[in-house]
Amino acid sequence: MDQTDAELVRRANAGSGRSFDVLVDRHYRRCLRYALHHLGDATDAEDAVQEAFVRAWRSLSTCTPEKFRPWLTTIVVNCCRSAGMRRTRKQAELPLDGLDGPDAVRLAVAPATPIRPIEETPVGRALASLTPRLREAFLLRHVEELTFAEMARATGAGESALKMRVRRAEQALATALERTHGQ
Repeated sequence: MDQTDAELVRRANAGSGRSFDVLVDRHYRRCLRYALHHLGDATDAEDAVQEAFVRAWRSLSTCTPEKFRPWLTTIVVNCCRSAGMRRTRKQAELPLDGLDGPDAVRLAVAPATPIRPIEETPVGRALASLTPRLREAFLLRHVEELTFAEMARATGAGESALKMRVRRAEQALATALERTHGQ
């Protein structure tokens, strides 16, 4: 019989490292999928998820056992945001000396948060074209299937703002996919 997340959290808090391993095994793929969609880079996504599980282990005693999944999602969201900011800072530090012509122009005008195709599919390209906030809201609602209340706890945004972000993301995705099919 499978143990619930709440039971595993209680046992892990009581000192069972194996119980936490089961939680990691159970949630790793979901967290990685979210991070990959959020960040668009497999290496960054894996690093963010590993950091999230380290943070989760260190602060597991603060988790309400029955709310483990949204609690963990909050940590993953924050790790993805941090990874995105680190990537932006690294790109801002790229030296332009020694570059000329199109390479220098391309780097000088690169967006603060590069949007790269997640997959080579119309849906992947459409998802990657969303702003980070819209992509985050869409993924939390439709991929992670969180309630708006859980999304608010995970992101720090208000529920009404999140509802608007999800709606805008849905509209932008529909428009992008219509354009793709119209070509």
